Parts: sequence; structure tokens; C-alpha cells
Amino acid sequence: MVKTVLGIIGGSGVYDIEMDDARWEAARSPWGEPSDQLRRGEIGGLPVVFLPRHGRGHVHSPSTINYRANIDAMKRAGVTDLVSLSAVGSLKEELPPGTFVLVDQFIDRTFAREKSFFGTGCVGHVPFSHPVSPLLQAAVARALAAEKLRHAIGGTYVVMEGPQFSTLAESRLYRSWDAHVIGMTNMPEAKLAREAEICYCTVAMVTDYDSWHEEHGTVDVAKVIAVMQSNSGNARRLVRRIAHDLPRDHQPCPIGSDRALEHAIMTAPAKRDPALLAKLDAVAGRVLKR
Repeated sequence: MVKTVLGIIGGSGVYDIEMDDARWEAARSPWGEPSDQLRRGEIGGLPVVFLPRHGRGHVHSPSTINYRANIDAMKRAGVTDLVSLSAVGSLKEELPPGTFVLVDQFIDRTFAREKSFFGTGCVGHVPFSHPVSPLLQAAVARALAAEKLRHAIGGTYVVMEGPQFSTLAESRLYRSWDAHVIGMTNMPEAKLAREAEICYCTVAMVTDYDSWHEEHGTVDVAKVIAVMQSNSGNARRLVRRIAHDLPRDHQPCPIGSDRALEHAIMTAPAKRDPALLAKLDAVAGRVLKR
């Protein structure tokens, strides 16, 4: 049985978490530089690996984050289960600021990012109809309930390119799609986690009502930061609860998140690019070594 290693990617406002025996370690990847060093330690005896998505001091914008390097670094660190903490705007009246939403679907509206580890020389296609790993999401839901944090289970996350917030017309369009929240960072992060066979779950932390709400008007950064600070403290509590309660043996994912590459590689072995294969050693080594 594979031992569980919990990965946490911290979004806006979450740049560190408390752990036992914590230390920052350099993280290297053939895909370039990750957002920051990895914070490694234990919580309740469970190995935990933390990465601030924007870097300490918030130095990376959503479009300049090296998502491939971040996920590759997590894979090399042995992460089996990855929880993404992300600040979002709400597209629903019933999801006010301060709510944590466990989304289970995404609409990818990004266009300026590298979205796959695979390409010319090694083509791969992974299933992605259900982008969130249900066992991990259920564990996070139990932790939210135990900590008595306001939350909702299920919903669709629109991922926009940014860094500008939505126009009023865009916000109304996304509401017409019956989407629940909007943010800038979970794509291609979730897609890359699936390619790396890492179970993935998003905790979307609502900071505002985007720009559609007539009473709240346009997004106010000062108000967003105030809510973000409150959310970050709750997020740290949540992480500790998840780590204490998560099974120490990684449970096989019922939708195959941790086996997504089983039949994904299309390129014939004789036609595979050695340079690309070398970069895929961590992400796809399990299937490429056969």
C-alpha cells in the first residue's frame, strides 16, 4: 500500500502553514522553476508538502505561474493527495464571502498557459470528465464540518485568464452558465495533477461577489484582502484537520485519478522523443518504464 503524502497548494493569502519539523527545501524541475521552495514537515505524523502558488510575497501573477513545474515538484516530493486552496469570486447569492466551496467541475477560459506535460514526441490523453477526486473531496468535506466552517459541496469553477477581474457582461454570462465561482488559478493546475496521477481537490474560498451583484458592485481589492485574511486563518485550521484525519495509507481513487496514465500514452515507443521522456520521468515514469 502506498503511504499518503498530503500536498497543499496555497493561494492568495496562504503563503505558509504550521507543521512539525518544518523546513523550506529547494525544489527543482526539468519544467523550470516552481513558484517557491517547498515547505516540508508533518502534521499529526502525516508527511505534508506545502507550496505557495504565487510565491512568498505574492510575486507571481496567475498567468506567469509555472504550473507544470509546481505539479512536477509535488510529484517528485511524493505527494499522493493534493488540496488546492484558492481565492475566488462568487457567482451565486447563496455563496457569500467567507464560504468555502468544494467545486467538482471546471470551465477553463485560460489561453496563455502551458496546459500539458505531453506534446510532440510523446502524446498523451487523460480522462478528465470528473476532475476532482471524490475520496479526497469527501475527506475535506468532513474536515470542514468538523471545524464548523461555512461550506458548500459541489459546483462549477470558471477559470479566467486574468489578471483583470471580470467585466459586468462577463460576470453575467458566467452566471447564465449556472457556474458557482470564478477564479484565475485552478487551470491548468487540475489538468496537470491528473496527468501526474495525483488525486486533486479544490477548496474555493469566496472573497467577493465578482462584479454581477448590484448591491456590492465592482470587485473592491481592499475588501477582498480583508476577507482573504479571515479565510487564510480558517484555511490553516482546515489543513491541520485534514492532515490529522486523512488515512495514512493512500486509498485507490474510485475514478482512477491515481492511474490516469494507464492507457493514455498514444505515441509508439519507437517514435517517442528521448528529451521529452527525460522530462517526464517523475510525472509518467510509472507507465514509461514498462
